[in-house]
Amino acid sequence: MPPADAGALSPAAPHSPLLLITGASQGIGAAIARRFASSLPGCRLALVARNAAKLQAVADDCSTSAQAVGFPTDLSVPAQVSLMANDVQARWGTPDVLINVAGWWRGGPAHELSVEDFAAVLNANLLSCFAVTRAFLPAMIARRHGDIFNMSSTAGLQGFAGNVAYCAAKFGVTGLTAALRQELREHGIRVCCVHPGPTLSPSWDGTGIAAERLMPAEDVAQAFLDIYRLSRNTVVEEIVLRPQLGDI
Repeated sequence: MPPADAGALSPAAPHSPLLLITGASQGIGAAIARRFASSLPGCRLALVARNAAKLQAVADDCSTSAQAVGFPTDLSVPAQVSLMANDVQARWGTPDVLINVAGWWRGGPAHELSVEDFAAVLNANLLSCFAVTRAFLPAMIARRHGDIFNMSSTAGLQGFAGNVAYCAAKFGVTGLTAALRQELREHGIRVCCVHPGPTLSPSWDGTGIAAERLMPAEDVAQAFLDIYRLSRNTVVEEIVLRPQLGDI
């Protein structure tokens, strides 16, 4: 699908970092985009999500200080992932920072959840993460520099009843990230797994959970930025973020 531009773009300076953020249309992904845009003026943001209108709104927010372009993509469709990667590389080249946030939740105990829904949750959270990473990895390895952030969850560290599919998917993201870190260590690519607990986002709308029981998405976004800014001699392998009052 064609990119959704956020205004006229001037050529980027060679040192302007290129960040690709999936799930960037809302929640944590949108907060990460806004935080990097405001903190790294002139950076380039390739924003990826399914909802083109919401993606454009985030790109518009970021365009006051960064070059932001939306690439509407359904990451559950491999052909769309390939087209998106080709579009990004044709426009700007290889991302310096790859941030895999996109995901999808569906709850239910194992004896009630359909196999189709279980597979859909794995596809949205785990397979899409691998597909996007795989699309850019050869070029990142050839360049011998970069950062990959994969967003798992506290559900990728412990089991929660009624969340068998989501836990399985996020445990998969945790394992995928750990293996990637070992493969890419000698190629100059840092790999971090981020495990947020319950975070204020549209997915909690209508649940009745008070906002003070949830972490602000902006706090999670700040963690991504702080880790990125560390010396290249340092890698944060995993970070766990939980609400002060504990998981729900």
